[in-house]
Amino acid sequence: MNRTFDIFVPGRVCLFGEHSDWAGGHRRFNSQVLPGRVIIAGTNQGIFARTSAHRDAFIFRSTLPDGTRPETCILPMDKEALLQRAESGDFFSYAAGVAYYMLTFYEVGGIEVDNYKTTLPVKKGLSSSAALCVLVARAFNKVYDLKLTTRAEMEAAYQGEIMTPSRCGRMDQGCAFGQVPVVMTFDGELLKASRLGVHQHIRMLIADLKGQKNTIRILADLNRAYPFAQDETGRNVQAYLGKINTDVVVRAAAALDKGDAAQLGALMNEAQAEFDRHLMPACPEELTAVKLHTVLADPEVKRLTYGGKGVGSQGDGCVQFVVRDDDSRRGLGEYLERRYGMECFQLDLKPPQTVRKAVIPVAGFGTRMFPASKALKKELFPVITPDGVAKPILLTIIEEALQSGIEEIAVVVRAGDEAFFQNFFRTLPPPDFYNRLPEKAKEHCQTLQELGDRLTFITQDEQQGFGHAVFCARDWVGNEPFLLLLGDHMYVSDTDVPCSRQLIDAFETNGRRSVIGAYVAEADEVSHYGTVTGKWLNDKQRLLDISELAEKPSLDYARNNLVTPGLAADRFLCIYGQYVLPPSIFAHLQREVDGDIREAGEIQLTTGLELQRREEGMLGLVVDGVHYDTGLPETYLNSLVSFYTGRPTKLVAKKAKRKR
Repeated sequence: MNRTFDIFVPGRVCLFGEHSDWAGGHRRFNSQVLPGRVIIAGTNQGIFARTSAHRDAFIFRSTLPDGTRPETCILPMDKEALLQRAESGDFFSYAAGVAYYMLTFYEVGGIEVDNYKTTLPVKKGLSSSAALCVLVARAFNKVYDLKLTTRAEMEAAYQGEIMTPSRCGRMDQGCAFGQVPVVMTFDGELLKASRLGVHQHIRMLIADLKGQKNTIRILADLNRAYPFAQDETGRNVQAYLGKINTDVVVRAAAALDKGDAAQLGALMNEAQAEFDRHLMPACPEELTAVKLHTVLADPEVKRLTYGGKGVGSQGDGCVQFVVRDDDSRRGLGEYLERRYGMECFQLDLKPPQTVRKAVIPVAGFGTRMFPASKALKKELFPVITPDGVAKPILLTIIEEALQSGIEEIAVVVRAGDEAFFQNFFRTLPPPDFYNRLPEKAKEHCQTLQELGDRLTFITQDEQQGFGHAVFCARDWVGNEPFLLLLGDHMYVSDTDVPCSRQLIDAFETNGRRSVIGAYVAEADEVSHYGTVTGKWLNDKQRLLDISELAEKPSLDYARNNLVTPGLAADRFLCIYGQYVLPPSIFAHLQREVDGDIREAGEIQLTTGLELQRREEGMLGLVVDGVHYDTGLPETYLNSLVSFYTGRPTKLVAKKAKRKR
C-alpha cells in the first residue's frame, strides 16, 4: 500500500527585524556590519495537504484561499522539465523548483501532493510562497523517509524558491518551524535559528491595509546603504538594521519569554518609530506609508491595543497589533473592517507544550500471564473497544498519550524484541492478507504506521526492575519533563480531559513539580500497588502534597502510616499508573543503578520517587477517571468486559473518586 501523509505548514509573520536578514548577509564584504536579528512567528493560517509517492511523476494540485483550483501541475521527475517549470515563474514554479532540488540532491522518486485546503492569504507579506516550498520539501522528506531536520527542510525550500524568478530571503522559510516564535540570526552565509518560549498567551491581529507597495523599490533603495554607507542616510540605515534592531529584538525575546503582551506592544511602537526615523528617508516614496501610519495613529486602535507596527518590508502592505484581550481583538477587527475596509487575521502566540514526551516500559517477562505471554507479548494482548474494534493493550495506551498532547513516545522493550514491535507499527500485512481486509481495517493499517512515526524503541538489556526500565530512557528523554505510563494499564477519563492530560495540567500549573496519579482504593488492594499519603492542597481533595510513598505495603503498615485525612476507614490512595516527572528523576535512579540503594535486588521506581520527594517535593492527583489493570489473569478477564461495556467491576476498575 502507498502510504499517505497529512501535512500542515503555516505562513509566517515577521514580528521584529524586517530587512535585517539580507542586511546581515553583507558581513561577507564588510565585517563592521552587525549580524541581522529577526523574530518571526508561524501564523494561525496555513496550507494543508496530503501526499504520497508516485512512480515517475511530480503531481501537484492546489486549492487557493477562495476555494478555486488551478489546473493540476503534472511533470515527469526529470531535472530539465522541473527546472524549466521553476524558471517560468507561474503559480506552480515554486513547487517545481523544490522538486528539482530534491531530485538533484536526494535522488528521490516521484510524488503526488494534494493541497486540498489553503487558509493562508497570498501576497499579504505572510510568506505564502515559502510555506508552499516548505510543504513540498516536507512531503518528499516524509514520503521517502529522508530524515531531514527542520533546518534541512528550510534549506531545500529556500534553494527551490530561488530557482524561480522570486528572490525571497532565508527568513521566509522559517515557517518550517511551525506555529511558534523563532529568533533567527543572519551572519554572512551563517544562519542560526532557535525556538522562543512564550509563558503567557499573547493575542495579535494582522490586517491587510488594502494599499499598494513596491517591495522591489524598497529593497533597492535600502540596499544602497550596503556594504559600505556613503552618506548620513546610509549610516542611519545601517544603524537601525544593526545595533538598534539587535537591542529591540533582544528585549522582545525577553518579553515573549515572560508572556508580557504590554511590553511586546510597546516595543512594536518603539521599533516602528525608529524604523521611520532611520529608514523612511532612504525610500520616502514607499515608506512614508500614509495608510499604515493613519491606522497606527487612530485613537480607537490605540485604545484596543498595546501597540503595533508594519509587516514585512513595511509600506502600505499589512499591519500587526498586540491586542489587550479577546474582546479587544474582536472589537479591533470589526472596527478596522468597518472604518477602513481591511481584512483581518488572528495570530496567537501560546505557551508551548512543556510535556512533549512519554515513556512506556513494556520489557517485563509477563510471568503472571504465562503461558499466554510465551505466545504473545502481554502488552499486545487484545481488548475490545466500546465501538467494537479489537486493539492491543499497548495501542490504547499510546492513543491516551497522543490525545493528551504528547508528541513523541519511547517504548522500552526487551533486547531482541525491537523488530517485533517495529513490525507491528511500521510494516503492512502481506498483500494477500491486506487485500482481504475491509476498508475500515485498511484505515487502521495506515493509522498504525502513522503512530509508528511517533515511536522510538529503546532496549532494556537486563531486566533489573521497573525503575531500571525507566532509567533506560534517560538519554532519549534528555533535559525535559516526561509522562510515564504503565504498559499493562488502560485509562478512561470520566471527563472530556484525558487522564494523562489531567496530570500534565497539574504539573504545568503547580510549579512543574512531579505529579503522581492516584485513586481511592479499598484495603484489599493496598498490598498490590504503590501507596501514597500526604496533605490535601485544595478543598476538593484532588491535589495532594505527598509526604510518603510505599511500594506494595502490608495492610498493617498502611493502617499505621499511610492514612490520608478525609478518606473513609480502610480507604487509601494507591498509584494510578500515570506519572509526570522532571528529568531530575534520573539522578535518583542513577544511585540505585550504581548500587547505593536497591530493593530486593531490583531498581524500583518508587525508591527513586521517594528520594526525589524528599529533595524537591511531589504532588498526587486523584484522577477523574478509571484505570484497568491487565497484568493478572483475573483482572485481564474483567478488563475485557469492563472496557468494552463501560461498566467497570470491582476487580479491575480503580475509580478515581473518593469514597467517603
